Amino acid sequence: MTLYEVAAEIGRRLSSIFVRDAEGKRPVYGATKKFQEDPHWRDYILSYEYFHGDNGAGLGASHQTSWTGLIARILDTFARLDSASLLRDSKAMVGKTTRAQVAGE
Repeated sequence: MTLYEVAAEIGRRLSSIFVRDAEGKRPVYGATKKFQEDPHWRDYILSYEYFHGDNGAGLGASHQTSWTGLIARILDTFARLDSASLLRDSKAMVGKTTRAQVAGE
């Protein structure tokens, strides 16, 4: 695997905690029915302090910002960039991506 592929795989694994599975459940919410099923809550992603190592369920405080915000950046980066573009012009590409994310493009 290339370093880019390793980074993409780590990003895929981290984001899988927040993405719905085949049953429509997000691992981050574990067995909490309100967040899994309630139409008023199911599309909001909470930020947790820690995550269960076996099932990905969010643990600890959920009222503060945490590294969970990094997942959005990872998803967006790998959706916009490919390894060839990144190798060709990494600094400009990351800068362009950051400006696009901040400006909402």
